[in-house]
Amino acid sequence: MGIVKISDLMHENLRIASQAMSRSVNAQAEHWMKLGMLAELNPQLSQHQLAQALVRLELEGSADIRQVLQTVTQQETRG
Repeated sequence: MGIVKISDLMHENLRIASQAMSRSVNAQAEHWMKLGMLAELNPQLSQHQLAQALVRLELEGSADIRQVLQTVTQQETRG
């Protein structure tokens, strides 16, 4: 685990979003990072499709990004 330096404005945005979504600031940051990473690696997928992949993985008890990518790839091939 490490420390990530972010701007005061981004921290405030995280604080506001985390309260609105009933998440901790760290959990909100991690959520945004996962979605951002997946969106960059899979620009053809919508945010909705990426969020569905994250929900599926959460239901399966895993948030390992390798499994997220594998799930998204499988989702893509199924259409």
